[in-house]
Amino acid sequence: MLQVNFLRESKDRVLAGLQKRNFKQPELVDEAIAADDQRKKLQFELDQNLAEMNKISKEIGILMKEGKKEEAEKAKSKTAAYKENSQELQQKLKDVENQLLEILYLIPNIPYEKVKAGSSADDNEIIYQSHEVEGLGEGAIPHWELAKKYNLIDFELGVKIAGAGFPVYLDKGARLQRALVQYFLDKNVDAGYMEVNPPHVVNEASAYGTGQLPDKEGQMYFAAEDNLYLIPTAEVPVTNIYRDVILEEKDLPLKNTAFSQCYRREAGSYGAHVRGLNRLHQFEKVEIVRLEKPENSYAALEEMVKHVQSLLEELELPYRILRLCGGDMGFTSAMTYDFEVWSAAQEKWLEVSSVSNFENFQANRLKCRFKSDGKTQLVHTLNGSALALPRIMAAILENNQVEGGIKIPAKIAEYARFDLIS
Repeated sequence: MLQVNFLRESKDRVLAGLQKRNFKQPELVDEAIAADDQRKKLQFELDQNLAEMNKISKEIGILMKEGKKEEAEKAKSKTAAYKENSQELQQKLKDVENQLLEILYLIPNIPYEKVKAGSSADDNEIIYQSHEVEGLGEGAIPHWELAKKYNLIDFELGVKIAGAGFPVYLDKGARLQRALVQYFLDKNVDAGYMEVNPPHVVNEASAYGTGQLPDKEGQMYFAAEDNLYLIPTAEVPVTNIYRDVILEEKDLPLKNTAFSQCYRREAGSYGAHVRGLNRLHQFEKVEIVRLEKPENSYAALEEMVKHVQSLLEELELPYRILRLCGGDMGFTSAMTYDFEVWSAAQEKWLEVSSVSNFENFQANRLKCRFKSDGKTQLVHTLNGSALALPRIMAAILENNQVEGGIKIPAKIAEYARFDLIS
């Protein structure tokens, strides 16, 4: 959530940033500023009213001590009117504060200066590609057929148990999945991230804190009776560890990693492009989350990008890195890098990681601050997938088809304790 003072003091920058995103409601900036003006006016009137009440109360005390009961009673009648006015002002102030908050929740983050304008994924910048890519040629088959051929994943069984988008991993498929999780966690821990095992459900305050609400409400599974949301990523519970926390400067940076199941309703996700593991309602992912001092956050972002890049290098997969344009970035992000791996059998790129800097957008919602030289300021939050498993699994299966089976990358074979699926 953007701060009102930032909207007011940097209005031209805000509007230019929203234009980069193709944001359709720039008038919300003026509405937020107007609501804040009204809030300040009401707060001033309330403060004046309360001050007058306090003044009269002191006068009543003095009159009572002097035995001037009649004058004291007249003064008391004045306080009743001030009290009633104060109650009205407090309700008006509460209403306008809620109105301001609702407006601020609708305004996305402002893109960083390096982010280019654009309306869709077609406008994203490819900043690195590891290999020239091509299909596997005649005889290569997509991962959903490989999964069936080698009894790795049963999509139909998932439909029977839960519905489409909930696959059942079997035998070496399940073992390969577990090996990838362990590998990613170990690599993240070796890179200085503290492992966390968070809840897989969050309350409403947590979902608002990291920006899933109200932006992605329709994409989240909701347990109405308990007012809890199934998490779409471990970013949500891990970042909320620091909600309403004031850190010391020496505590930063904070680096966490977590494995979780992820649950996404993915409204509108139908058709041939979502076959197999391409898009699921439940999947596994390992996340990295960082809290940084503002002046260090973009260096931290580049460090996270290099870390994810190292994982893909060790997996021996063709990949590319994109810097997203304003129109393709998430609501809360100031800058995002996407990693995509090449699916040789499908002959298309599959997103496997997004690494983002949110600057202080989430921290403002979370009220996550740190003390520096006696002053408090908002931290910057960052997160990234390291990595999301379904499409990594799809790419490993499709890109490593050999005569007689599927060859497992050496680093993962160490964890899986097999190097060939046959």
